[in-house]
Amino acid sequence: MNKSELIEAIAASADIPKAAATRALDAMVDTVTDSLKSGETVSLVGFGTFSVKERAARTGRNPQTGEPIQISAAKVPTFKAGKALKDSVN
Repeated sequence: MNKSELIEAIAASADIPKAAATRALDAMVDTVTDSLKSGETVSLVGFGTFSVKERAARTGRNPQTGEPIQISAAKVPTFKAGKALKDSVN
């Protein structure tokens, strides 16, 4: 499912116009992004938790030349599925 299909599904499920569903989805994505940028976690009970984890610096290898390269530390967004979501998939 891509973004436009998700918007259509939201509009049909909530019985709202596609334009309103688009604004709602964009607002949700922007809010989650802003929260993660500020270091907060976003927990949606039954769905899951969005958070940011620190990835340590490490040494990698250039696949073309085989030379070792230094990969810097980074913050990466993560998602941990909630119990209800896991149960519904299984």
